Amino acid sequence: MGTEILTHFLEAPFSFTPFFLVITLITCFLYFALRSNSVYLIDFTCYLPADNLRVTISNFIEHVHLGGTFNTDCSEFQERVVERSGIGDEACMPIALHELPTEASFKASLEEVEQVLFPIVEDLLSKHNISPKSIDILISNCSLFCPAPSITAMITNKFGFRSNIKSFSLSGMGCSAGLLSISLAKDLLKVHKNSLALVLSMEAISSNGYHGKIKSMLVTNTIFRMGGAAVLLSNKKHDEQRAKYKLLHLVRTHMGSDDRSYTSVIQQDDEDGFVGVSLSRSLLHVAGNALRTNISELGPLVLPYLEQLRYGWGVVHQKLWVTAGKRETYVPNFKKAFEHFCIHAGGRAIIDAVESNLKLQKEDGEASRMMLYRFGNTSSSSVWYELCYLEAKGAVKKGDRIWQIAFGSGFKCNSAVWKSISVPNPEERNAWSDRIHLYPVQTPIAP
Repeated sequence: MGTEILTHFLEAPFSFTPFFLVITLITCFLYFALRSNSVYLIDFTCYLPADNLRVTISNFIEHVHLGGTFNTDCSEFQERVVERSGIGDEACMPIALHELPTEASFKASLEEVEQVLFPIVEDLLSKHNISPKSIDILISNCSLFCPAPSITAMITNKFGFRSNIKSFSLSGMGCSAGLLSISLAKDLLKVHKNSLALVLSMEAISSNGYHGKIKSMLVTNTIFRMGGAAVLLSNKKHDEQRAKYKLLHLVRTHMGSDDRSYTSVIQQDDEDGFVGVSLSRSLLHVAGNALRTNISELGPLVLPYLEQLRYGWGVVHQKLWVTAGKRETYVPNFKKAFEHFCIHAGGRAIIDAVESNLKLQKEDGEASRMMLYRFGNTSSSSVWYELCYLEAKGAVKKGDRIWQIAFGSGFKCNSAVWKSISVPNPEERNAWSDRIHLYPVQTPIAP
């Protein structure tokens, strides 16, 4: 009897369908459970210029007057602007701009790129013992300097990245390009799983000074300084354990369809053939409109429901009951959504305007003002110096949310929201470590 049962069992057809179905379900479960749709910021590094590259305000003024490039009126105009800029005596310029006459050459800009980006990439990779061969995505942004081979090619050649690395060099995107590059990296990391992305942000100013006499184009000579940042991102689930931040939201706003916004920050040549970047008188108004449009999309993602209801009611009330003495639309309390604010340090007026529009206190803009004072306007990397400042101050705690706000030509306003997922170490060496005990300082205002 036992032999017959065994024979029947062995001869019976075995159905593989349930077996494979179970294996498939388990495989799918493990795949979706282990894969990560999150973007983690493992770490970032900001460039710290050598002390011999400092340009004090008095040195800048003397340089402008003695350079022989500008007439008296243009020299005095730049003197007035730089004295009111909010920039201190520690901000730096590349060596080419210390010379008389200045060496505004292609070679000088190439050397500036190497001087800024090579050490911060080396520092970031060595700090985390990451081989250049491990980098899957490489993105650089530099608005006014676009060499061939590209900046990402320079980095690839220097560090020996893989031949199949996905590299992108962005130009012409203005001061908001740093967060735009993060957005590009985020989208690429959605497609390419288990990848590391390296994002590099800087502006080369060696060969981009303006030598004409149009005052709206002279302003940029006074506010831009050298700097750069390297940011390491990952979508690997296991990198969550060593990452500093997690990207929660990234909202991009482009106002380029409006002529006044498009021309508010624009590179052009004057009647004498000198090329420079013109800043229009409507810039603050344009930036305010771009910011309002940006937060109309960001607000519902981050604000508590009560704040959203108050804002919505304010908009409806203003539209339905318009009077001569109508009150302003309710401004949501963004301090209920964020613990820290990193406002692009484009200038004192930009920081003041954002604080006013968002109803923030002076202490909320401290990182931005101190960034502007010590490093000047470093363009797309400024928001990283500000986050670096907050870390050095020990202000960032686990669970804190940080709002980075960047503005740029086009006109663009970009927002990135990060959540701190580790306990930052304020003793960790960074671009602020050597002098953080001296900050904040009271920035003087010239009469």
